Amino acid sequence: MRRLGVHTSIAGGLHLSLERAHALGCTALQIFSHNPRGWAVKAIPEEDVFRFRTLRAEFDISPLVIHTSYLINLASRDVILLKKSLDMLVTEMDRADTIGADYVILHTGSASGDDARTARQRAIAALNSIAEKKQWNAGLLIENTAGERGDISSAMSDLSEILAGVRGTLIAGVCIDTCHAFAAGYALNGERGMQRMADEIERFVGAGKLKLIHLNDSKGASGSRIDRHEHIGFGRIGAKGLQRFIHCGPFRDAPLILETPKKQESDDPANLAKVRRMMRMKR
Repeated sequence: MRRLGVHTSIAGGLHLSLERAHALGCTALQIFSHNPRGWAVKAIPEEDVFRFRTLRAEFDISPLVIHTSYLINLASRDVILLKKSLDMLVTEMDRADTIGADYVILHTGSASGDDARTARQRAIAALNSIAEKKQWNAGLLIENTAGERGDISSAMSDLSEILAGVRGTLIAGVCIDTCHAFAAGYALNGERGMQRMADEIERFVGAGKLKLIHLNDSKGASGSRIDRHEHIGFGRIGAKGLQRFIHCGPFRDAPLILETPKKQESDDPANLAKVRRMMRMKR
């Protein structure tokens, strides 16, 4: 059965993220392993690790995914920021292995005033320096971005350049976010845009490298370059577009994680229920 989950909070303890996901009937899960808006990271106590791993096995949650800190920018020209970003990504990978996560998801960063190709090469060099440090059990997934100012990874060809440029086994593949793709100009609300996206995944990335989908609707229009997630079926992609997407060629088997807005307790159950109906229906 296809895996479906949400991003849940770790407030009160890492293990509570699993309990929250299980209560929602999720079979996959994404978390932050610490406060994503701060550089300070506390070690995870051994008893918390044991409790987390035990609950995960009991609830059969897979894949388990860590989303990296929003502060990381591997494309930065700022030497201090780049060093802090490198250290933080190593920390994220270490924590993923500590709790037994399958993947770590990364936004590579922003161009910092350079042209996108130069900044992308800087990010590739940074990732290669990390790949040379050690090997991890968790795989790194590069996520497509929305094409905001300075973005270096919004097109499938951008992702391909990063995957091809990083040596070794650090990068396991990509995570495709539907809101980001739509905002970047992939018109997933229509057949032509959907086919363009599918063709570019197969051409530039390879369907086997697509490990995860962030399934989100979009507040902004296609090509708006605005990263604003919306509830399933209430955005510009729409329920029909998202349903076509999850049943389309290279996307049809990838696990789904929702990052939809959470303003009230009913939001996650409502969005999950919609996606479960979509999964049962044919394209």
